[in-house]
Amino acid sequence: MDIRPESSEYLFKILVIGDLATGKTSFIRRYVHQLFTSHYRATIGVDFALRVIHWDANTVVRLQLWDIAGQERFGSMTRVYYKDAVGALVHFDVTKVQTFDAVKKWKEDLDSKVTLPDGSPIPAVLVANKCDLNKNEAFTDPSVIDEFCRVHGFVGWYFASAKDNVNIEETVTLLVSEILNRSRSQDRQEQDNEYISLDDETSRGRKKNSCSC
Repeated sequence: MDIRPESSEYLFKILVIGDLATGKTSFIRRYVHQLFTSHYRATIGVDFALRVIHWDANTVVRLQLWDIAGQERFGSMTRVYYKDAVGALVHFDVTKVQTFDAVKKWKEDLDSKVTLPDGSPIPAVLVANKCDLNKNEAFTDPSVIDEFCRVHGFVGWYFASAKDNVNIEETVTLLVSEILNRSRSQDRQEQDNEYISLDDETSRGRKKNSCSC
């Protein structure tokens, strides 16, 4: 008899955040539509994009990518935008040090406004964007970004370029992999708790029905 693993479908809300003009919209457009344009239009408020990933033979992942405008940083609306998110891509522009300096504040804002059900921060990947351009000398040593990610709780980072299609898929794959691992771990924990609860109920039933005659 052919027993196949049960198929699973997931819906993940992913935040794409960072300062104005760090390439968030171009990143999403490249990832979802495989398109790039040099004509820049600033996002106002929030924009959305969807992509379905056939992760493996038995797993389908539906991604909602929320493109949060850079000028929305620390605004009262970000709490609304962040609600129910399970992961984030935090962008900075490798040609502008000030956008990297802002990442810490974006991450702090994120961690203060949305968490996973167990109270832990949602996983976040740092995107060192526009690597097709000449990097600021502050980013020529990758160990600097490695240490920054370790200190501030990022699960990892990539140099990326929407123009040259560099590390776009890899960046999102890293984040989705982390989210999936945590989601599956949570599912297993809930199943274990259900088994324990059922065992307790069965044990109490046996005690009630037992007699000494």
